[in-house]
Amino acid sequence: MRPLRRAAFPLAAAIAVLLAGCAGAPRSPSAPSAPRPDPGRDGPEAVIPPNLHLVPDAEPRLEPLRRGGPNKPYEVLGQRYEPMTADQPLIERGLASWYGRKFHGRSTASGETYNMYAMTAAHPTMPIPSYARVRNPANGREVLVRVNDRGPFHPGRIIDLSYTAALKLDTLRGVTPVEVERLTFEDIRTGAWRRDNPVPVFVAGEAAGAPERGATFGPPPKVDPARLLAADEPALNSAPKVASPGYWLQLGAFSRLDGAETLRQKLATELEGLAPLLAIFKDSSLHRLQAGPYPTREEARQAAERLRAALNLQPVVVRR
Repeated sequence: MRPLRRAAFPLAAAIAVLLAGCAGAPRSPSAPSAPRPDPGRDGPEAVIPPNLHLVPDAEPRLEPLRRGGPNKPYEVLGQRYEPMTADQPLIERGLASWYGRKFHGRSTASGETYNMYAMTAAHPTMPIPSYARVRNPANGREVLVRVNDRGPFHPGRIIDLSYTAALKLDTLRGVTPVEVERLTFEDIRTGAWRRDNPVPVFVAGEAAGAPERGATFGPPPKVDPARLLAADEPALNSAPKVASPGYWLQLGAFSRLDGAETLRQKLATELEGLAPLLAIFKDSSLHRLQAGPYPTREEARQAAERLRAALNLQPVVVRR
């Protein structure tokens, strides 16, 4: 089902595409095993792990977009692809395929090892890494996947799913119409991607410098505070109306929005990985630039120390 894994090597990629076959027809997802595989074709393994339908979806995290590498323009079979390089929304409708044992354990375009039983996917142009919601309109099922690979390269196909993602969507029998939506940093930061929890609404003045109090919302998106890496072109949006609960670092307060955006642009350019964490919140007459959310106060404090060492800033830890 997968024509290629390493788009960085056009000649090898072209050969791989010509040699690759389509995934064989697997047995029912509930079956514990599949027929002995044909070594010349892709498909499921001879023995399928049980309870794959219980594998949790990928949980969106704020991960900086990679510069170059898998996000550089590339060419496959005479067609040129230009991956997105900015944090932008993307909604598509088209066909989904899946790839299995033929690429299991091999390197993906991101350099990570492909695991057909993880919740991942490949996309021709979505920035790596990205998170996406994939929906099967025929049955209403949805999954969240982490995009860490390139492909598919068949006309009409828009995404290549891992075996488990395809199983959970009930798309193992062949290419299937799906809807794909990329989650932006704002979707992840505010928790807007969640289906089961309402998006917490930011009340002006409550969180800017309020003392700690018991959290009333679900857990915030996971954040790795050690990954402070700037995106190539940080997007400057107007002040958001929602905020995800957790610990935030207040970096500055401005009477004018453009003052807060200027500082955000400067920090996103100078500090690795900070761009996805930055947000501007309107609090009465002030626009507050904050970074977060961090799951614990200690992680926020450690991030504040790194910022103090890197720049002449005095971040204040606040809790929403």
